[in-house]
Amino acid sequence: MLSDRIRQAKDNYINTMPHISIERARIWTESHQRTEGMATPIRRAMAFKDTCEELGVYIFEGELIVGALGEYRKCGVLTPEFSWSWVDREMDRFAERPQDPYAIEPEQKDYLRKHVFPYWAGKSLEEAFLNQVDPEAAKVTVDTSIVDNDSKWRQSVGEITPDYQEVLFVKGFGGIIREAKAKLESLSATRAEDLDKMTFYRSIILTAEGIIRLANRYADQAETLAKDAGGARREELLTIAANCRRVPEHPPTTFWEALQFVWFTQLGGILAENPLALNPGRFDQYTFPYYEKDVAAGRLTEDWALELIESLWLKMSEWVWTISSNTADFFAGYNQFQNLTVGGKDRQGQDATNAVSYLALKATGELQTHQPGLSVRLHQDAPQAFVNAVTDLVALGTGFPAIHNDEVGYKMLLNNGISPTDARDWNNCGCVVPHFRKVSEWTSAVNLNIPAALEFALTGGKLRLTGEKKGISDKSLPDYASYADLEAAFFAEFDRLVALSVSNTLLAQKLHRDQAPRPFLSATLGACLENGRDLVDCGAEYNVGPVITSMGIAVCANALYAIKHLVFDEKTVSAEDLHQALEADWAGYEVLRQKILNLPKYGNNIDEVDRIAVKIANHQYEAINSYKDINGNAFKSAFMGISNYLPTGKILGATPDGRHARAPISEGVSPYAGTDQSTPLAAMRSAAKLNQDVHSGGTLMNLRMSPSLVNNPRGRANLGHMIKSFFNLGGFHVQFNTVSNETLYAAQKNPENYRDLLVRVAGYSTQFVNLSRSMQDAIIDRNSHDSF
Repeated sequence: MLSDRIRQAKDNYINTMPHISIERARIWTESHQRTEGMATPIRRAMAFKDTCEELGVYIFEGELIVGALGEYRKCGVLTPEFSWSWVDREMDRFAERPQDPYAIEPEQKDYLRKHVFPYWAGKSLEEAFLNQVDPEAAKVTVDTSIVDNDSKWRQSVGEITPDYQEVLFVKGFGGIIREAKAKLESLSATRAEDLDKMTFYRSIILTAEGIIRLANRYADQAETLAKDAGGARREELLTIAANCRRVPEHPPTTFWEALQFVWFTQLGGILAENPLALNPGRFDQYTFPYYEKDVAAGRLTEDWALELIESLWLKMSEWVWTISSNTADFFAGYNQFQNLTVGGKDRQGQDATNAVSYLALKATGELQTHQPGLSVRLHQDAPQAFVNAVTDLVALGTGFPAIHNDEVGYKMLLNNGISPTDARDWNNCGCVVPHFRKVSEWTSAVNLNIPAALEFALTGGKLRLTGEKKGISDKSLPDYASYADLEAAFFAEFDRLVALSVSNTLLAQKLHRDQAPRPFLSATLGACLENGRDLVDCGAEYNVGPVITSMGIAVCANALYAIKHLVFDEKTVSAEDLHQALEADWAGYEVLRQKILNLPKYGNNIDEVDRIAVKIANHQYEAINSYKDINGNAFKSAFMGISNYLPTGKILGATPDGRHARAPISEGVSPYAGTDQSTPLAAMRSAAKLNQDVHSGGTLMNLRMSPSLVNNPRGRANLGHMIKSFFNLGGFHVQFNTVSNETLYAAQKNPENYRDLLVRVAGYSTQFVNLSRSMQDAIIDRNSHDSF
């Protein structure tokens, strides 16, 4: 049961529209005005330190974990150095946006337009990208939903896991400063090869000093508040002050300090770059020693530990990732993708489950916030009690946790060049990407719309809805003499989209390297400190190539099968009739559409259609993996899907699988909504055929199940067995929605009564009422299985 303080904080979280704070943007801008002409890493580091010195210090009522982004409890910040023009275009309508609206005050908008935006005009990363991208490529890749990578040129990269185990909890930021100063003393301004390293270490010292100063300002504030507080709250505030004096300057000594350290690291990352996918990593592994010691000393109970964890969960949920309306369509629901992993094996290959693993599951089920994104690693010898705790959480209907195959995650990291010992220590990143705390990787570099490639092959390279020429094909469906010719045209269009994805990514990488050093987050990785190189300069121990993730594989497999079967094999439907039906969005062709809808579909363990999906997946891997990034690392393939299957569907006409124009496409390796008419295990069998371990950017599997199927111990036991069966087949990830349509329809009708209803969108969960109506409908449209 939630404590009163946690309940009150949660009520504020679910009932408050996020508010924009402009303080970070103001301080960042003023700092850069003072540092013109200095090296970019130093300017970024000084702006961070200035922010830590000047940002308001706010401890909200009852808080146990402290540190705020701004003056509002549920808050987002702006990063004009990456992009400001979308804010200028959209902020007058922020509160009315259909997806992810924000509150912003008139005086804030006025200040931004007078004092912030004019300075950054011509200096932002977005402007550099748009000025340098090939104009012909931009017609396909900029805000088109065909190829989309705007989160890599309108935003920071993020996608990193700070190393608590070997860096932060061992050295503290004070130790990092001492290490950087020692490194500086060994370098000389008379050696050319030392110059960049000297700049790097100075930037590390500045950012580390900044986060320590911010923590001490919170200690001061807690001591001030304690003077007027009484009873238990006074003692809490004094302990908070002591915690903030201790961490993050020094390694933590208690469980409470450890959790406060984690939040200060998250807060520092947010203030530095407002990143996507700043992952807490294997939380249970690095916090358990403090939990165990505190319990043994009698200063920590399970209930108190749970309340502290829930306090941390709330802090993570109160931060709002501020993004453009275009990006919000792809990442809907105020999601920041702070992926936190529990369970799995340790570095020696033994089960690593511990008491904190269970507490993390319990906190997520009890609190039901959308952050952190809780992932579990399951292996075949996982304790049955842990498996039961996982299925119990699934049955609550929150969409948590994301469940991952320990062995396949290990293989994916081996494929990325990670050593076996490090690969066993993997955590999840962002959505469903296997990651490691010593890795630097763009885990969501590009979203690629596979059905767009098919549409171009069927329409002479045109978008069916607009007639715009976007592809390279000069043939329409009736022009193909054989299925093989059509398939070859489809793959040619697909390969071109991959090439455009690569060229955009190379440009974005170059610009980030030149304009967006990351000193704060570089300080959290040991190899950066050892090598004297920033993350953007390949300072990490492992530098893995960018991930291109695609959506719509189920739609394409079903569509190609329909064409092959009806037009070329059986010859019961003419290519011209099917072409006209698609042009008409099936109007006047409903009989044909029903015939197609009744054909075999991916997601039902039917080999003849699944083989087409396998061929697409294998082709995707080969095409993407053939390219290298600016650092010489091979690009990686993924089938993730976030909320991107909605905007990618809105630009497409009808498809030969029976889908209507503008309808969503499919996400990850999941079946197309409503087409998995067999059993959930049959859907899993289809997905497991896709050689998932080579798609090391992650593979996402979404399923819906009737709540009645898992509302008793036997049903949940069957669910556990089914998950293990899927993993034995080679599946990497699966997640479940177990909320009834009746509940979802009621939430649409009376959203004020369902503000805390969580659902699984794709690789993440969020509040159902915070999704646009089209996104809500897409979730409802998924087939709900009522048997195993």
